[in-house]
Amino acid sequence: MRQATTTSRGDLLSTTKPHLTRRLIQLYVGLTLYGASSGLLVVAGLGLEPWNVLHQGLAELTGMSIGVVSIFIGAAVLLLWIPLRQRPGLGTVSNVFVVGLAMDGTLALMPDVHALGGRIPLLVAGIVLNGVATGLYIAAKFGPGPRDGLMTGLHQRTGRSIRMMRTLVEVAVVATGFAFGGTVGIGTVLYALAIGPLAQFFLRFFAVPAPSGGGVVAAGGQPEQAILQR
Repeated sequence: MRQATTTSRGDLLSTTKPHLTRRLIQLYVGLTLYGASSGLLVVAGLGLEPWNVLHQGLAELTGMSIGVVSIFIGAAVLLLWIPLRQRPGLGTVSNVFVVGLAMDGTLALMPDVHALGGRIPLLVAGIVLNGVATGLYIAAKFGPGPRDGLMTGLHQRTGRSIRMMRTLVEVAVVATGFAFGGTVGIGTVLYALAIGPLAQFFLRFFAVPAPSGGGVVAAGGQPEQAILQR
């Protein structure tokens, strides 16, 4: 009996370690690509995703880089989780730092692009890559990003739909960011229309098989809804 128990534990460890390794790789690749995709949208200059409109506006106001502003805003939003009684995960905390650093790194490497013929492909690539990145890091199931957790927390505390909470918050951040000089344009609209279907597709595509092989590990219900309900 003891030998059988030892064998079963060994089998579990042998399946769990690769499973955890894949999830960690998927998390950090996803967060890095998320920051890179945001950098592409900044270079394209045709409109940013809602929160980066705010980040860019504050960067213009303060003189800090957009990535550093993203880190500060992410940390501030994470503090709002306390009264909302949300629990951060490894992915939540990592999101705060990795995305901002990857965004600044991408902007440091990318040349300025002025021709519309070059900016449009960058816009499309940025939106699609953002969908890929979202699927990767959410499907790793290490917790939602600070901003998505804010939506689910507000939903739980107010009883209002996630869609309504997201709309109200994102309208507020876009308006504030635009007032400070953030870029709003066709890219902002295309992102809002495309990111839900893209994220849904890539969440399924990158779903992590469970250690037993009997199912998949995907994003938890409400964090996923915070991404998809737009």
